[in-house]
Amino acid sequence: MKRLLTVLFAFAVLSAGVEAQNSLSAYTTLEEPLAKALFEQFQKETGITVSFVRLSGGEAVARMEAEAANPQASIWVGGVGLDHITAKSKNLTLPYQSRFSQNTRAEFKDPQNYWIGLYVGPLTFVTNLDRAKALGLTPPKSWADLLKPVYKGQIRMANPGISGTAYNVITTVRTLNNGNENVAFDYLKKLDVNVDQYARSGSAPGKSVATGEIPIAIGYAHDQVKLKAEGANVEINAPTEGTGYELASMSLIRGGKNPVEARRLYDWILSSKNAQKLFTDWYLVLVANGAEKHPLALSLDQIKTINQDMAWDGDAANKNRLLDRWNREIGNAR
Repeated sequence: MKRLLTVLFAFAVLSAGVEAQNSLSAYTTLEEPLAKALFEQFQKETGITVSFVRLSGGEAVARMEAEAANPQASIWVGGVGLDHITAKSKNLTLPYQSRFSQNTRAEFKDPQNYWIGLYVGPLTFVTNLDRAKALGLTPPKSWADLLKPVYKGQIRMANPGISGTAYNVITTVRTLNNGNENVAFDYLKKLDVNVDQYARSGSAPGKSVATGEIPIAIGYAHDQVKLKAEGANVEINAPTEGTGYELASMSLIRGGKNPVEARRLYDWILSSKNAQKLFTDWYLVLVANGAEKHPLALSLDQIKTINQDMAWDGDAANKNRLLDRWNREIGNAR
């Protein structure tokens, strides 16, 4: 009997070990349906189950920082690259040089291999044409247009404190003003007058435009293109002065409990044609060499972009200072 119990105990331990080797936990800033499809495809091909939590970029960094002594996830997939740079500067992520990273140009990955870019997407404005017509509004085509009194209470964007998309708006405005933060915040305060509310994620304002809840939103082009492709009567405009863009990225989390499985997922996302198709089906413009592009997707070479300094914008000290100022002067005043 004693021998039988010993054997059963050993089997239970072995089974637990096998189960642990066939699963991992992830944080993702991809849209939840895309993340679900992506991780289910990975499980189908590898047998490894991915339990994931969908977080905005700022939320992901905050969660990783709070859990630094006992990480609850092993990989972070998606999210504005500036947030991945911030995570690196806070020592929350690990370097990893995948054998598939050679397919990504140097400008789209960290020189120390802490993060790698997956896709790019410019900041654009989306307008519900039915609501705009009813309100007598013309779709905005420039950052200057957004400040017009006629748009008071008619624009929605995400909250910079928790959304990488909205933080990218701040860094874009700063860059457009040659780094003059006082001029940039003067603009952001004027924009605040026309913003009805700040959403929790970068894609949420566009969805509100699609349903007609609000006529205008600021967000990334791929989210807005998807809404238009699904039938929303919207117009998408890239600001004429130039616009910022995201380099959505991927990082391994320092101290994650399933590093081997996390690296397999990392490699698979970079190399799998099935994974790439899921991204392109969501109108995302992949940066890997040879990746296909959806004909409706809006790439950076189609619009005027600014000269972003991603290392500066993603530095934790710079980001904290800009967000603290935004909260003091704009967010907390609401």
